[in-house]
Parts: sequence; structure tokens; C-alpha cells
Amino acid sequence: MGVDREVPAPEHRRPDGVTDAEVAAAGRVSEALETVERARGHLYGFHQLIGHAHLQLAEAVEMLRAAGHEALADRLQKELVGRNVLEGRWTFQVVEEFDDGYWSEFRDHERAVRDGVLGGRRHLYEAEMKQHRRTAGRPGHEARPAEQE
Repeated sequence: MGVDREVPAPEHRRPDGVTDAEVAAAGRVSEALETVERARGHLYGFHQLIGHAHLQLAEAVEMLRAAGHEALADRLQKELVGRNVLEGRWTFQVVEEFDDGYWSEFRDHERAVRDGVLGGRRHLYEAEMKQHRRTAGRPGHEARPAEQE
């Protein structure tokens, strides 16, 4: 017999004894991590855009040189090509430092909150919101996919 699609999967059910306040607090920590994840995406976007700009600049230097503007090309080559974006760092170093430090630690703490408060369950706040908002028995409103046994 198949799974009852009207019942959430075990990993999306509240453990015994967990309060609404605990679900909300752990959910807010996870929400904060999601915001950090979005910021991380922007950081990677910054990294890629700066890298692209450096390639464009190198091409522009060669174009200026070919057009007879040696002094301008030399100045750009010396002052900007290969320049750090922050003290001692290219963007790959900024990304690595962020990933190895703040981002990794934030993820560890978020997991510790989920483990300590919700028995490791993820997105429990959202899973309960889904249960309250969906129309039971209506196609497209199932609690979970059919393949989840």
C-alpha cells in the first residue's frame, strides 16, 4: 500500500513536547541562515562580476596599446590590472574567508539549534504552515509526494 499523502512525512512532523515558541524560534534562526545564504549568493555574484571586469580591463589595455595610447595602457596595466579589491585580497580570497568563517559557523549554529530544539528537523515551521493552509483531499494540495514512503 502507498503512503498516505494527507499526512506529512515524519521529518516534517513536530517531535513530542516541542512548543510553538520553540518551533518559531528555531524557524527564525533558519530564516536568518536563509538570508545569509542569499547574501552569500550576492558575494559570489560580486566575485564573478569583478573577475569579468578584470578580463574586460585587460582587453581594454591591449586595445589602447594597439591604438597607440601606450602611456594610458601602461598606467592601467600598472595601477589596475591585478589590483587587490580589498587589502591583500582578490575576490576569491574574500569568498574563501567568508565561507570558511562566518558562513560555516552560522550553518553549524543553525544545525545545533535544529538538533537541540527540533530533533534535527528542517523547515518544521513551514511544514506546519503548509498543513494549516492546504486544502486536505484536493489535488495539488497533498501533504507530500507519492514517492515519499
